[in-house]
Amino acid sequence: MDIVLIIGRVLFALIFINSGIAHITKLQAMTGYAQFKKVPAPKLSVIVTGLMLIIGGLYIALGVYADLGAILIALFLVLSAFKMHDFWTIQDAQAKQGETINFFKNLSLAGAALIIFVMVGTGVDFGPSITDGFFNL
Repeated sequence: MDIVLIIGRVLFALIFINSGIAHITKLQAMTGYAQFKKVPAPKLSVIVTGLMLIIGGLYIALGVYADLGAILIALFLVLSAFKMHDFWTIQDAQAKQGETINFFKNLSLAGAALIIFVMVGTGVDFGPSITDGFFNL
Protein backbone atom coordinates (compact mmCIF):
# COMPACT_ATOMS: atom_id res chain seq x y z
CA MET A 1 0.00 0.00 0.00
CA ASP A 2 3.00 2.30 0.33
CA ILE A 3 3.12 2.74 -3.44
CA VAL A 4 -0.53 3.85 -3.47
CA LEU A 5 0.20 6.46 -0.81
CA ILE A 6 3.19 7.74 -2.76
CA ILE A 7 1.20 7.88 -6.01
CA GLY A 8 -1.64 9.67 -4.21
CA ARG A 9 0.74 12.22 -2.71
CA VAL A 10 2.36 12.89 -6.08
CA LEU A 11 -0.96 13.19 -7.89
CA PHE A 12 -2.30 15.56 -5.23
CA ALA A 13 0.86 17.68 -5.33
CA LEU A 14 1.24 17.98 -9.12
CA ILE A 15 -1.45 20.64 -9.52
CA PHE A 16 0.29 22.86 -6.96
CA ILE A 17 3.80 22.35 -8.32
CA ASN A 18 2.55 23.10 -11.84
CA SER A 19 0.65 26.17 -10.69
CA GLY A 20 3.62 27.44 -8.69
CA ILE A 21 5.90 27.08 -11.72
CA ALA A 22 3.32 29.03 -13.78
CA HIS A 23 3.33 31.79 -11.15
CA ILE A 24 7.07 32.20 -11.65
CA THR A 25 7.38 31.61 -15.41
CA LYS A 26 4.32 33.72 -16.28
CA LEU A 27 5.02 36.37 -13.69
CA GLN A 28 3.93 39.34 -15.79
CA ALA A 29 0.55 37.86 -16.74
CA MET A 30 -0.08 36.59 -13.20
CA THR A 31 0.86 39.98 -11.78
CA GLY A 32 -1.60 41.66 -14.14
CA TYR A 33 -4.40 39.38 -12.97
CA ALA A 34 -3.43 39.97 -9.33
CA GLN A 35 -3.59 43.73 -9.97
CA PHE A 36 -7.04 43.30 -11.54
CA LYS A 37 -8.17 41.44 -8.40
CA LYS A 38 -6.66 44.23 -6.22
CA VAL A 39 -4.13 41.97 -4.50
CA PRO A 40 -1.74 44.04 -2.37
CA ALA A 41 1.86 44.11 -3.68
CA PRO A 42 0.76 42.02 -6.68
CA LYS A 43 4.17 41.08 -8.08
CA LEU A 44 5.58 40.11 -4.68
CA SER A 45 2.34 38.25 -3.86
CA VAL A 46 2.59 36.23 -7.07
CA ILE A 47 6.23 35.33 -6.35
CA VAL A 48 5.54 34.40 -2.71
CA THR A 49 2.47 32.32 -3.54
CA GLY A 50 4.31 30.65 -6.41
CA LEU A 51 7.06 29.61 -4.01
CA MET A 52 4.48 28.45 -1.45
CA LEU A 53 2.88 26.23 -4.08
CA ILE A 54 6.15 24.76 -5.35
CA ILE A 55 7.60 24.15 -1.88
CA GLY A 56 4.31 22.88 -0.44
CA GLY A 57 3.75 20.54 -3.37
CA LEU A 58 7.29 19.17 -3.30
CA TYR A 59 7.19 18.68 0.47
CA ILE A 60 3.98 16.64 0.17
CA ALA A 61 5.11 14.62 -2.86
CA LEU A 62 8.52 13.79 -1.43
CA GLY A 63 7.46 13.37 2.19
CA VAL A 64 9.74 16.12 3.45
CA TYR A 65 7.89 17.87 6.27
CA ALA A 66 4.66 17.06 4.42
CA ASP A 67 2.61 18.63 7.21
CA LEU A 68 4.35 21.97 6.67
CA GLY A 69 3.83 21.63 2.93
CA ALA A 70 0.16 20.87 3.49
CA ILE A 71 -0.38 23.92 5.69
CA LEU A 72 1.30 26.14 3.05
CA ILE A 73 -1.04 24.71 0.41
CA ALA A 74 -4.14 25.06 2.62
CA LEU A 75 -3.29 28.65 3.50
CA PHE A 76 -2.82 29.55 -0.17
CA LEU A 77 -6.05 27.82 -1.20
CA VAL A 78 -8.28 29.44 1.41
CA LEU A 79 -6.87 32.92 0.82
CA SER A 80 -7.05 32.62 -2.95
CA ALA A 81 -10.59 31.19 -2.82
CA PHE A 82 -11.87 34.32 -1.11
CA LYS A 83 -9.66 36.87 -2.89
CA MET A 84 -9.40 35.50 -6.43
CA HIS A 85 -12.68 33.59 -6.84
CA ASP A 86 -15.19 35.98 -5.27
CA PHE A 87 -18.18 34.65 -7.23
CA TRP A 88 -20.64 36.61 -5.10
CA THR A 89 -19.42 39.85 -6.78
CA ILE A 90 -19.85 38.60 -10.37
CA GLN A 91 -22.93 39.53 -12.42
CA ASP A 92 -22.29 37.57 -15.64
CA ALA A 93 -23.84 34.09 -15.19
CA GLN A 94 -21.12 32.18 -17.04
CA ALA A 95 -18.26 33.98 -15.27
CA LYS A 96 -20.07 33.53 -11.93
CA GLN A 97 -20.38 29.79 -12.55
CA GLY A 98 -16.65 29.49 -13.31
CA GLU A 99 -15.67 31.45 -10.20
CA THR A 100 -18.10 29.42 -8.06
CA ILE A 101 -16.55 26.17 -9.28
CA ASN A 102 -13.02 27.46 -8.61
CA PHE A 103 -14.00 28.80 -5.19
CA PHE A 104 -15.37 25.44 -4.03
CA LYS A 105 -12.53 23.51 -5.73
CA ASN A 106 -10.06 25.55 -3.70
CA LEU A 107 -11.95 24.94 -0.46
CA SER A 108 -12.20 21.22 -1.19
CA LEU A 109 -8.47 20.94 -1.90
CA ALA A 110 -7.77 23.01 1.22
CA GLY A 111 -9.77 20.44 3.19
CA ALA A 112 -7.66 17.63 1.74
CA ALA A 113 -4.47 19.56 2.59
CA LEU A 114 -5.68 20.03 6.17
CA ILE A 115 -6.32 16.28 6.42
CA ILE A 116 -2.73 15.68 5.26
CA PHE A 117 -1.52 18.25 7.82
CA VAL A 118 -3.26 16.43 10.68
CA MET A 119 -2.31 12.95 9.48
CA VAL A 120 1.39 13.75 9.22
CA GLY A 121 1.43 15.97 12.31
CA THR A 122 -0.07 13.19 14.43
CA GLY A 123 2.17 10.47 13.03
CA VAL A 124 -0.41 8.59 10.94
CA ASP A 125 1.26 6.48 8.26
CA PHE A 126 1.63 8.66 5.16
CA GLY A 127 3.80 6.19 3.30
CA PRO A 128 7.58 6.29 2.96
CA SER A 129 8.83 9.77 3.77
CA ILE A 130 12.21 11.46 3.87
CA THR A 131 11.44 13.20 7.19
CA ASP A 132 8.87 13.01 9.94
CA GLY A 133 6.41 15.84 10.27
CA PHE A 134 7.55 19.35 11.12
CA PHE A 135 4.79 19.78 13.71
CA ASN A 136 4.03 17.47 16.60
CA LEU A 137 0.26 17.67 17.06
